[in-house]
Amino acid sequence: MDAQTVIARRVAKELHAGALVNLGIGIPTLVANYVPSELKVFFQSENGLIGTGPIPEQGLAHPLLTDAGGRPISALPGASTFDSAISFGLIRGGHVDVTVLGGLQVDTHGHLANWMIPGKMVPGMGGAMDLVSGAKRVIIAMQHAAKGKSKIVSKCTLPLTSTRPVSLVVTDMAVIAFPEGRATLLETAPGISVAEVVAVTDAELVIPDTVPEMKI
Repeated sequence: MDAQTVIARRVAKELHAGALVNLGIGIPTLVANYVPSELKVFFQSENGLIGTGPIPEQGLAHPLLTDAGGRPISALPGASTFDSAISFGLIRGGHVDVTVLGGLQVDTHGHLANWMIPGKMVPGMGGAMDLVSGAKRVIIAMQHAAKGKSKIVSKCTLPLTSTRPVSLVVTDMAVIAFPEGRATLLETAPGISVAEVVAVTDAELVIPDTVPEMKI
């Protein structure tokens, strides 16, 4: 099973029936593929749609139905559309139950950097700041390391997205939470040992006596 599938399948298990869920660009968009059909979850696109469906078949895409990254999506029966102001009102008003976002770095206290790398041109922060600040739960779905460097760091060296800590980080190696502001290892990925996680993690991890393997 490839790294992105491991992450998406594990994150899908965090969603509950009736939840209003926002999926960010990248790995988070894969999460919808692994939500059981009997679990009724409402996916929100921050540009103004609740009830997003699967990627449309070729030739059936509607130019006005896109996700936050501009890629075609479909709308399920009963879907609701509205303008961006209402969409961000939902986010800033605390009505989004879960947001799943990608990340560049998460530090030992749960602070996220995910919107820019200094020196590289970016279009702007987008909705990241609002989602991290406004959603009830913030789950980060990202690979554990990139180009040989840990993305779970002692202190973020990239610009922070928000001063509010995230709720959970799911990587291809581990599940990490931040009780009392301390990065705590909750689970390891299938076939990955605690020692292997520690070896590739820059941040100091709290290791409970028992660390179960992810069920995906």
